[in-house]
Amino acid sequence: MTHSPVALAHEALAGNRRSLARLLTAVENEAEGADDALALLYPRTGRAHIIGVTGAPGSGKSTLVAALTRAFRALGSTVGIIAVDPTSPFSGGAILGDRIRMRDLSGDSGVFIRSMATRGTLGGLAAATRDAARVLDATGCDVVLIETVGAGQNEVEIARMAQTTLVVEAPGMGDEIQAIKAGILEIADILIVNKADRPGASNTVRALRTMIETGHPAIRTRWMHHGQMLHVDERQPAPPADTPLWIPPIIETVATEARGIDLLLAQVQAHRQFLLNSPLRTEIERTQMHSELLERLRDALAERLLSQLPTGALDALVTQVLQRQRDPGHAVAELIALAGHPVAQTR
Repeated sequence: MTHSPVALAHEALAGNRRSLARLLTAVENEAEGADDALALLYPRTGRAHIIGVTGAPGSGKSTLVAALTRAFRALGSTVGIIAVDPTSPFSGGAILGDRIRMRDLSGDSGVFIRSMATRGTLGGLAAATRDAARVLDATGCDVVLIETVGAGQNEVEIARMAQTTLVVEAPGMGDEIQAIKAGILEIADILIVNKADRPGASNTVRALRTMIETGHPAIRTRWMHHGQMLHVDERQPAPPADTPLWIPPIIETVATEARGIDLLLAQVQAHRQFLLNSPLRTEIERTQMHSELLERLRDALAERLLSQLPTGALDALVTQVLQRQRDPGHAVAELIALAGHPVAQTR
């Protein structure tokens, strides 16, 4: 018998792991009834610590996530892992399947691992990642670790949903220079130099420390978080001059040997406590929700508009733009008008 997403949600709340897996599939596929299930679960969210793990491919993110998970489990915390992988061009599913690299965790009932395909979504995150994290939060995970796909300059998207963002670097990859270009440094709450037993690790640490000391946004302004200016209400007083700042620590690890993981865990916990005590916590959460609602609104409006277009209208305008008969701005304005929503002017 096929269960509805709402029924699966009730079963997942009761501890049924198979129903949890099926519910996550329904959420990822935007199945009918998935929104109702998410609405049911949402009041139970907000308790888990959401941790984003990002960095270039080959930096050892999956091994680090597994090591950090074992450290959390040693403290008795339940852990959900969302591993966002590139999309298979054949099946449309996750191509790497990070669960293979975390197979030693699969027998632990306190760990739930889910691989998700990006399906073309930019930012290193799958479109349904936020909702999947909330499902794991609502169903009892104390910690939710989200490992991004490692897509270079698009990785900053993780900061819009994670409470603590870990940026993983590795010696000899040139990532410390790429970090400046990509904005990776600005989203990091904790910088990790993994594979620290390799030659060049000290140079990577030195370069990252120099960048923090000369240009980290927490040093430039108290109203910046994760590389984004907060939406501050000018009627509210500015925080006191002695408001504590969080300057990202640099942790050296060798994840394959669990070296440095205890220190990393301590810094993760320290950052969470910092957020809980910070007067900017509410504004940070508001900024993240503002960004999410705008993103969802854009997606919903675009989908509705496309469904209202006459058959072939979009393809016809694409052809006209390619033939230089019409510019993209006016083409968009015409699409909106064809959908029954006239506009005065669109860029």
